[in-house]
Amino acid sequence: MSPLNEIQIEERMAELHGWHRGEGPEIVRELDFADFAAAIAYVNRVAELAEAANHHPDILVYAWNMVRLTLTTHSEGGLTNADFKLASEIDQLG
Repeated sequence: MSPLNEIQIEERMAELHGWHRGEGPEIVRELDFADFAAAIAYVNRVAELAEAANHHPDILVYAWNMVRLTLTTHSEGGLTNADFKLASEIDQLG
């Protein structure tokens, strides 16, 4: 799987909800939840999607109710279709 070029990345970004470009070759989504338990429940649902896709985001839980997801394809050194496919599936979680 090859990294996407900037035009492809911008096209795919337009299809996502709540994601933005990170500091490196990554896309990031931050969410806040009612409480810690809700944040962890969401992380568990993301983990199920990630396992099924065999593509895993970096996940940070902070400030007791915040979750930051970061997607990139480390082995390719950039963003690939796998990142955007998983981001789209994560979007379906709400």
